[in-house]
Amino acid sequence: MEPRESGYYAWAARWRVPLGFAVSIAYLVLARPTPGYLAAGSVLVMLGLAVRAWAAGCLEKSARLATGGPYAHTRNPLYLGSSLMGAGFALAGRSIVMAAALGALLTCIYAPVMRREVEFLEGRFGDDYGRYAAQVPLFLPRLRRAAISAERFQWSRYRKNHEYEAALGCAAGIVFLVLRVLHWIPSFP
Repeated sequence: MEPRESGYYAWAARWRVPLGFAVSIAYLVLARPTPGYLAAGSVLVMLGLAVRAWAAGCLEKSARLATGGPYAHTRNPLYLGSSLMGAGFALAGRSIVMAAALGALLTCIYAPVMRREVEFLEGRFGDDYGRYAAQVPLFLPRLRRAAISAERFQWSRYRKNHEYEAALGCAAGIVFLVLRVLHWIPSFP
């Protein structure tokens, strides 16, 4: 079965990146970091970044079904990592508005995108995906890994999936917050 190409699923898939950038711009305006919140939020950001890096190093997009590494705990470790990064930045910036925007993105955009990807993977990998999905939760990870694959992280996959771009983006975001804490970048009224 091919994923739905029209309707809300397709709309969410098409707009997830532009909406993410719009939320990021709003964040630049609304962030009011303090040293303590910045430190706590940065821990979450780094955890999310580590989850995304691990997932990217185990993923060969559309070539084979990823079931090892973090994919043995959750079928969507990239989105889980992004959610942790977003929560970390919301905490670091002390912004309840950004926390609400993150919740809205996750609920209204990423949940339908994950469902659309389920349809794609069912169509691409058939019963193999069905067996995998029966053992591994869609989003929230379970701590005990499913005994599906012993796939290992590979730096070549990490690079091929351009995950270093997320690391660079996180570094830029944290530098921005540090400069705001130091009052080198003023807060907007």
